[in-house]
Amino acid sequence: MIPRYNIISTGSQGNAVVLDKQILIDCGVAYRALKPFVPGLKLVLLTHIHGDHFKKTTIKRLADERPTLRFACCSWLGPPLVAAGVPPERINVLRCGVMYRYGICDCIPFEVKHNVPNCGWKVWLPQAKVFYCTDMNNLNGIFAPSYDLYMVEANYIDEDIKARIDSKKVEGAFAYERQVLQNHMSKQKADNWLYANMGPQSAYIYMHQHQGD
Repeated sequence: MIPRYNIISTGSQGNAVVLDKQILIDCGVAYRALKPFVPGLKLVLLTHIHGDHFKKTTIKRLADERPTLRFACCSWLGPPLVAAGVPPERINVLRCGVMYRYGICDCIPFEVKHNVPNCGWKVWLPQAKVFYCTDMNNLNGIFAPSYDLYMVEANYIDEDIKARIDSKKVEGAFAYERQVLQNHMSKQKADNWLYANMGPQSAYIYMHQHQGD
């Protein structure tokens, strides 16, 4: 069964996804973009410190306006959450690979390779399983068989980005795309991983697709 979801934004301009009207994954957008969903939110799952995933002003306003809202993260985001204004008693610092139960869902963070510490999330809703991961080079060694919905980065086409790099080499320009190759996952890698994990009824969404020149 495909769960209810709303992609508020995905990509370098900001990232935020709402699952089942209650769970926010990533908070890298302005508060006004989330405002219609704020009254129903019960849990915020965070991934890493980059501003397009972790917008401090929005996080602080969520914490101020929703005093029962809980924030879950891995160890690298505990101090930044406190610095952003979230009371420590409302923060759950979780260990990668361990399942945690929240009543509305069970969730498992898992670490992935990026240029800062980062994680993805396996979220088990009462009637569906969701896999969410962006900003990573690969998903090697990570398994999520027969989930209902996969939300996975497919940032670039290998041939296209290599052509852009070659063009900028000729021009003598610094190639931003080199960083993309190191820190983001291609559509080919995403497809290979999806084919190895999807079941007959699974659905998928490509996230965080690169729009550079």
